Amino acid sequence: MSEKTQEICPLCNDQGDPFYKDEFFLCNTCQGIFRSKKYHLSPALEKSRYEKHHNDANDKGYQQFVSPITNAVINECSADDIGLDFGSGTGSAVFKILRDNNYKIREYDLFFHNHPELLEERYDYIICCEVIEHFHDPKREFCLLKRILKPKGTLYCMTDIFNQNISFASWYYKDDETHVFIYQKETLEWIKNHFEFDDMILDNRLIRLINRL
Repeated sequence: MSEKTQEICPLCNDQGDPFYKDEFFLCNTCQGIFRSKKYHLSPALEKSRYEKHHNDANDKGYQQFVSPITNAVINECSADDIGLDFGSGTGSAVFKILRDNNYKIREYDLFFHNHPELLEERYDYIICCEVIEHFHDPKREFCLLKRILKPKGTLYCMTDIFNQNISFASWYYKDDETHVFIYQKETLEWIKNHFEFDDMILDNRLIRLINRL
């Protein structure tokens, strides 16, 4: 009998067991579901896929889609706070809405707004709207986000969360080839504890990782 194929989880470095075909693995420790590296797109192809999204920051449907995250920031942060839209993409409705409300927010994106000097500053809040599922190296990215988040700051994330009531085989979210890391509630709890956030609040697709002190 052949040994069971395993792969290393890019978030916690523990072993992941086969979860869906030979493409996705489930981590034994953090419960993250990650796409095998052999199915990752090249950076050029990944950028090409993002360019085809045609995100229009003025589109009302797009603005409504991101409203959980923009409403949370407007209700919980001051316009004088400095924020970062991390992974803002080709046209960020989050960035536009907050700027239109006189919020001091900057945008960073590896492919489209690559200003690495912004990652040397610190922020009162950071936004990752439909971004964290694209993290090839989530351990590195969460280390960075925690480092540049100020004390008493909040990391706001939006992504679709997997749970056992969902049929992974028919779940639309896995079908996007740029989605390489899928989160469960247990994964988010692991992130909170490992990266020493004081709290994690999950509200449907909206995730708050909070520094209380």
